[in-house]
Amino acid sequence: MSLYSEIVKDITEKISTMEKGDKIPSERQLCIDYDVSRTTIRNAIGELVNSGLIVQIQGKGSFVTGKHNLRDNLSNYYSFTQRTIANGMKPRSEIIDFRIKKANKDLAGQMKLENMDLVIELVRLRLADDEPMMYETTYIPYDRFTNISRELVSKKPLYDIFDESNAAIFTVNERFSVGNLTKKIAGFLGQRPDAPSLKIIRKSFDFDENLLEYTISYARGDKFYYETSYSPR
Repeated sequence: MSLYSEIVKDITEKISTMEKGDKIPSERQLCIDYDVSRTTIRNAIGELVNSGLIVQIQGKGSFVTGKHNLRDNLSNYYSFTQRTIANGMKPRSEIIDFRIKKANKDLAGQMKLENMDLVIELVRLRLADDEPMMYETTYIPYDRFTNISRELVSKKPLYDIFDESNAAIFTVNERFSVGNLTKKIAGFLGQRPDAPSLKIIRKSFDFDENLLEYTISYARGDKFYYETSYSPR
């Protein structure tokens, strides 16, 4: 486990013993406690904010939300591996395709690349307890991650690879819509063609707002639903 992942895990464990509204130590204090840079701490705090465990209030600090159990909140679901484990199931991924290719105009526009720049295209079937759950196509800027190979992603979660490449995810933007499965995708998911699904388009960025991944996922309509909660102010 990378140092960054250990920090996130340690802070998460400490938060689990705290009450809603409790204030966590300042970024400066956390830098001292873990002997790391402020950028590393900010990335860790950003992940905890994205996970819904803490909320940041400008000028006051970061506070515990009290939402320790987020298993069913799909807005915090961007890590399939972590969320599947949290739901008490065993995650597994099958690599359907892995290739390095030139981005066409549409893909380059989505990823803010130049037309014909190289991207890594990774197609995976995501399973929980060996049951197909999601068909996922991920595009990654090749110039930033020349170390990523089919062998590497078959051994290690993609987000762990990002962490170890000093490219921790800071912001995730997701868009949800209803989609119908193509015959090909339906076959992988064990569903009938045109079966309803939850289509998720996800863009993940690092602290400097550089895009790390652009992913299009089709989740089984009979296994997934969207749930969110908030506290009006």
